[in-house]
Amino acid sequence: MLFDDTFNNHFRPGTAAAAQKVLEAAGCAVELPASRVCCGRPYYDYGMLDKAKRALERVLEVVPAGAPVVVLEPGCLSVFKDELRQLLPGQATRSAQFVSLGEFLRQRNFRAKASGSVLMHGHCHQKALWGTAADVDLLRESGMKVITPDTGCCGMSGSFGYKPEHAEASRRIARLALLPALEAAGDALVMANGFSCREQIETLAGRPTLHLAEVLAPL
Repeated sequence: MLFDDTFNNHFRPGTAAAAQKVLEAAGCAVELPASRVCCGRPYYDYGMLDKAKRALERVLEVVPAGAPVVVLEPGCLSVFKDELRQLLPGQATRSAQFVSLGEFLRQRNFRAKASGSVLMHGHCHQKALWGTAADVDLLRESGMKVITPDTGCCGMSGSFGYKPEHAEASRRIARLALLPALEAAGDALVMANGFSCREQIETLAGRPTLHLAEVLAPL
């Protein structure tokens, strides 16, 4: 099952379409949840834990137990990896059902064919909870040269950088490591799985970004 989160469903549908192609190339029949559901991530930022819990319960009602669920947005996947265990301890075993695209493809020993250089910027939630090793391995095994500098945080941090009162702080954070790394990478492709990371890079560096799904999708 492919979790069609809000960001990739409404803002970057090309990423979800690419993920479908990659998963089908890996031998999978791809399904979407039977009805629209949200992980509840926006609620956590404002302490609305009761609503966040109800959103999670709704996801578990709609998504069948046992079937692998590929989640494209790291912020959403972090909810299933972390907050699910805390808010719904009785359903903690369901957490393992939700995986990143990179994790799932590695489990299936998927090999893509690609070339060129790619700079990978890791989302903070991904780096903290499940890491970027699967993504890096997939890219390298596809034939790409992978540049993995310590780019730190992009500075957007969910909705933080979108607020006028935080905009300058957000830009300063991006200038610490991410923007210099992008400049040093020359004309390499830029891969970032997080929606907020991609928005920050495209806005401040003027560089187009790709999700892992778009880098690996068959032409």
